Amino acid sequence: MYEINRKLNFRYFIRLSFNGESFHGWQLQHNAHSIQSALKDALTVILRDPTEVTGAGRTDAGVHAREFFAHFDSRKELSPHERKELICHLNGYLPASISINAVMPVKPGAHARFSARSRTYKYFITRKKDPFLQAFSYYYPGKLDMIVMNQGAAILKDNLDFTSFAKLPAETKTNICHIEDAMWEEKDHLLVFTITADRFLRNMVRAVVGTLIELGRGKISIEDLNRIILSRNRCAAGYSVPANGLFLVSVKYPADIFLETPDDPEYSDGNSENPSGEAEPKKKF
Repeated sequence: MYEINRKLNFRYFIRLSFNGESFHGWQLQHNAHSIQSALKDALTVILRDPTEVTGAGRTDAGVHAREFFAHFDSRKELSPHERKELICHLNGYLPASISINAVMPVKPGAHARFSARSRTYKYFITRKKDPFLQAFSYYYPGKLDMIVMNQGAAILKDNLDFTSFAKLPAETKTNICHIEDAMWEEKDHLLVFTITADRFLRNMVRAVVGTLIELGRGKISIEDLNRIILSRNRCAAGYSVPANGLFLVSVKYPADIFLETPDDPEYSDGNSENPSGEAEPKKKF
């Protein structure tokens, strides 16, 4: 029976969160510290078998994630107890800036990147200079018109091609993104931009936020924003805001790819708190 299992691949999703301050993004890079390389090394050591990991997408250097998913394949089927032990060992091995929250068995064809239906990012701007917020927000004390910025955010949902906000040279075959929601909220001294789409281009959210700030400052108009989007020219759009204010907060998948209920405490760390909950950002800060 053991020899038969050795020939099978069992796929697992890992739900993790990370502080991206000291990493050069998710993706494995030569001569640079990445979350992918740290997780790959940890799994290889703990499972005692060379293990590759695939993430839900790439994140820029310095970007954080409250919720991120990766998948790996194992020669051995892991019991609920073994999955809980794996979480414990991974958290003990990995640096404090990476937290493993769950290990979930999925169907063999499930893919952390291509099976995802949507991703949600939040960008945090603080209007108050505070050394305790500095690592997780962009300090911008200038006046901004939230009404017109939300008008601009609504325009994003009416468009599909976001070449104007993609980092050049583009590394994708298409720059088409379906934006489900985009809005600004004001919470005390924080401005929070939330955007959900099926996919995002490299550096897209930071460029969108920078452009909407220009709109809120009165430097460009709603008509200008429409022209910027239609121009498909990155040089026409605004600046990219700093990475430290950006969080990936949620990745959604079809329920039927999971072999067990995703919130089952038998294979998670027992923390059922929603990482994309509205109260969480204020606690984080």
